[in-house]
Amino acid sequence: MSIYPSQTKSNTEYRRRENDWRLFLRLVPYARSSGKLLAISMLLLVPIAIASAIKPMLVGQAISLIRKEPSTYQFLQNMPLWQGLNILIGMLLIATIIRLVLTGVQGYLVQKLGQKITAAIREDLFDHITSLAVRFFDRTPVGKLITRLTSDVESLGDVFSTGAVGIISDLLSMVVIVGLMFSIQWQLACLLIFILFPVTWLMIYFQQQYREANYKTREELSKLNSQLQENIVGINVVQLFRREKFNAELFRVTNQHYVKEVDTSIWYDSAVSSTLEWVGLVAIAGVLWLGGWLLLDKQITFGILSAFILYAQQFFEPLRNFAEKFTVIQSGFTAIERVVDILDEPIEIKDYSQTQDSIVDFEFGYINEIVSKLESQDFTPIPALGEIKFENVSFAYKDDDYVIKNLDFTIHPGEKVALVGPTGAGKSSIIRLLCRLYEPTQGRILIDGVDIRKIPQAELRRYMTVILQEAFLFAGDVKSNITLGDNYSFAEIQQAAEKTNVAEFINQLPQGYDTQLRERATNLSSGQKQLLAFARAAIRNPQILVLDEATASLDVRTEALVQEALNQLLIERTSIIIAHRLSTIRNVDRIFVLKRGELIEEGSHEELLQQGGFYATLHNLQMLGT
Repeated sequence: MSIYPSQTKSNTEYRRRENDWRLFLRLVPYARSSGKLLAISMLLLVPIAIASAIKPMLVGQAISLIRKEPSTYQFLQNMPLWQGLNILIGMLLIATIIRLVLTGVQGYLVQKLGQKITAAIREDLFDHITSLAVRFFDRTPVGKLITRLTSDVESLGDVFSTGAVGIISDLLSMVVIVGLMFSIQWQLACLLIFILFPVTWLMIYFQQQYREANYKTREELSKLNSQLQENIVGINVVQLFRREKFNAELFRVTNQHYVKEVDTSIWYDSAVSSTLEWVGLVAIAGVLWLGGWLLLDKQITFGILSAFILYAQQFFEPLRNFAEKFTVIQSGFTAIERVVDILDEPIEIKDYSQTQDSIVDFEFGYINEIVSKLESQDFTPIPALGEIKFENVSFAYKDDDYVIKNLDFTIHPGEKVALVGPTGAGKSSIIRLLCRLYEPTQGRILIDGVDIRKIPQAELRRYMTVILQEAFLFAGDVKSNITLGDNYSFAEIQQAAEKTNVAEFINQLPQGYDTQLRERATNLSSGQKQLLAFARAAIRNPQILVLDEATASLDVRTEALVQEALNQLLIERTSIIIAHRLSTIRNVDRIFVLKRGELIEEGSHEELLQQGGFYATLHNLQMLGT
């Protein structure tokens, strides 16, 4: 039975090494895109390693030359002392200059490479996150995503720049040093190599412990950022309900956990440095002991012993650097793991594979029909655009917890339909499914006879526009918040504003359409934000318009102006209106009454009142409330 634990541990370590290698390979394409930069950086490592490694040898030769020892190079033995020393000093100076200049250049190139990799990964991660379904954001804290995009991504660039390239540099330096040591004196070289093995084992152990501690540190940092983001966004609720002290205590506990994990990772990181410091001293002592014995036995000279004392110091310097770089890589692997978790998150809602065919079917299907009718002189009416059909649609945010059940209805082109029902009836879920923010669990949704899963998302969301109860505005000017990056002329922006009766409000702003909005548009009122959302919808001239309690934030006067504009905007457009105030939907063509995700009643305002069902009860309760 005792065999199994060791086998399990061995398998775990193997999987970890295999996983680390796979994680590293995920970065290779990013480095390959800057291959020229990487190649130059790697080539510069060779002269840097040689220039660094020959310095102890030159110092040893200077001592041998002064003492006129037989280990002095032949070409120096026939020269006057000062001439030979000048040559050695010149070579030492040249080696130092070469090392300093090339190290500076190589360091710049490596940092530039790291920044390029970091920027590319950050862009890919942002693109991927913004392509994920809303369901992903329902279960993922915003602070966690911010940590991935900031501190985690920064660590990734260091894996290649400071980490991988630095480790290759240190390994190359050690190889050159080992080669030179064996060319000078093999016994002392073997001694330093022998000391290297236990140090390597200790270093690997400490690094594994550091990796685990670093992962926990980053997890705690994500929690910390999540709490920060939550409290900043919800500052109104925090202060209104006097939760400052309570939330501060929660934050203090999370912060303490974070500090504890940071302390653990620092301890293991420091353990590597202190171990190498002691080993460096032991190596020098070992060289002095063995070198002294060989010197007394006249097997080596003072020059060789001096060179090896310097090599004993220099030999463990790359190892110390290697340990620091290895720490960076371990931290980077932790970051890669966390970033890859996001990059590997499947995109739940994708465009249909036959995208181009879908565009043709959807956007140009009716044009083709018109052409064919004209050619055949068939002047029967062309079907209007904007039909919406739900066929046995069911939907659950969680398994088997259905919020919509077997919805089966058709909204005809140009028809105005209202969705009413108590909170949790499924009204907003219907809109999310129609906009394809979520996929139906069962059934399908068709627009103009085409399954929305076969319509490209960009085309689908151009074809319809949704005005939410709370408009979200971006930092920037008023114009950009109406166009949202689409190419509309200033005349079109003004026309959309005038069409929705919001031009007067915009002209009253300090710089009109060029007025800069702060983050979350805190320099505008809720009603003003909503007015811009109407202009945003009007400029796109959608075939389908969805209003989710869109006038709830407006005062009576402004609502009257917007309602007048809406009456014009809704002409010959299919529209879906979600409303809690039943008085605002009396003039719609049909009303769908929902309860617990099911369509229980359907008809006009008068028809539903005459039926005396659930809608009539809601209406009577609201009338009593007024």
